[in-house]
Amino acid sequence: MKKRIAIISIIMLVLMLAACNSSNNNSTDDEIPKMLEVNLQVQEKADVNAEVPFTATVTQGDEKVKDADKVEFEVWEEGKKDDSEMIEAINKKDGTYEAKKTFDHDGVFTVQVHVTARGLHTMPKTSVTVGEGATEEHAHDNHEDGDHDDHGNHEHGHHSEDFSMHFMEPDSIEKGKETEFVVHLQDHNEPLEHARVRYEIWNDEISDKHEWVDASETKPGEYAGSHDFSESGVYKFKIHVQNDEGLHEHEEYEVVVK
Repeated sequence: MKKRIAIISIIMLVLMLAACNSSNNNSTDDEIPKMLEVNLQVQEKADVNAEVPFTATVTQGDEKVKDADKVEFEVWEEGKKDDSEMIEAINKKDGTYEAKKTFDHDGVFTVQVHVTARGLHTMPKTSVTVGEGATEEHAHDNHEDGDHDDHGNHEHGHHSEDFSMHFMEPDSIEKGKETEFVVHLQDHNEPLEHARVRYEIWNDEISDKHEWVDASETKPGEYAGSHDFSESGVYKFKIHVQNDEGLHEHEEYEVVVK
């Protein structure tokens, strides 16, 4: 009889442990944050000098995100990414974020929204054709610029029009203090994972030496690396991105060290 009770007790203990493990696993699954989803709405065509509304609806799972940390719309004319304009969005407190812009000439413009919320970042984009769109002369200029880029910024690399990079420049950088640099990468409106990201840092007025920092992927599409500047000044900061699919991109910035 005692033997039978002991066996039953062991079986009950095993079942309790199994139930506990199952509960823990479910708890872990629940803690995994869901990705941000952004529905970017911009009309496909617009008249010159007409006000064009931009709307981004941000959700996480079934919940509307009403408390995004930062939402900005970046706008640039086709072939002129370096001259892009950043427009801060207005939070409507219902999960939507809005802005407006008036275009003063014909052209094709890209509108990209940068959303940072709940420790996540996403940046989908679309385009709007204003007036007659790109003129033949402008299209020719863009083609020449594209050829130049293939031998310049994208030398020896594969340029993807669907690739996006957003550098989160620190508010302040002080010499002698470790500073973390974060960049968000996307390809085809999805986080670019498993890329090789390196920061190239130099200041020709201080030294001809270029320093390299390997960035690590901290979240899907988010890469972080840190650097300690020994001298104040204006530094060149180039972000290099590669992956096994042949992507090779780099963008250059300037950072000020106080």
